[in-house]
Amino acid sequence: MIESFLNNIIESLNYVSNWEAIAMALAIAYLILAIKQNIWCWPAAFFSTLIYSIIFFDVSLLMDSALNVYYLIMAIYGWYAWKYGGRLQNNELEVSTYGLIKNIKIIALLSVISLVFGFIMSNYTSADFAYIDSFTTIFAVFSTYMLAQKILENWIYWIVIDFISIYIYIQKGLNLTAILFVIYTILAFVAYRRWKVEYETSKA
Repeated sequence: MIESFLNNIIESLNYVSNWEAIAMALAIAYLILAIKQNIWCWPAAFFSTLIYSIIFFDVSLLMDSALNVYYLIMAIYGWYAWKYGGRLQNNELEVSTYGLIKNIKIIALLSVISLVFGFIMSNYTSADFAYIDSFTTIFAVFSTYMLAQKILENWIYWIVIDFISIYIYIQKGLNLTAILFVIYTILAFVAYRRWKVEYETSKA
């Protein structure tokens, strides 16, 4: 089974286009730079999502293409928010937290929205993993906004989203993408630890 999985990875690598490889490299660069709170993460995100938007549209994955267009817009917003969205005018944004109660409310609301979208996708489309895919998509949309606002808990959301996405991609035979999301999950965990230390230090 492991040998078959590795063979699928090697076979997938053979079919990776130059543009897809660039998009993947930029996506990883985006996360690494975001961990360091380097504002240049947003240009990396912009060009990565621009390429993915075109790739997904070209293969008729319209919802994935639309989601990446949203990410592209959020990359522009994220750049502006990190550079000028601080407490003082024209001051860089600092890491902050929503707190437990607000996060519980957010999770409850997003879960209800995910169930509604899951029901629609399950009953009126041919989508696979309708409820799980709706969950990851809805939470990813809001988590991107949280990241743009430098909300600490965004990384916890991404850990869960990326981990669930690994299962989806393995089930769909997208093993290379699954490996990429393993990297995303690890980086999200590292990011949370690093941002938490900075947040606690700034408050102290």
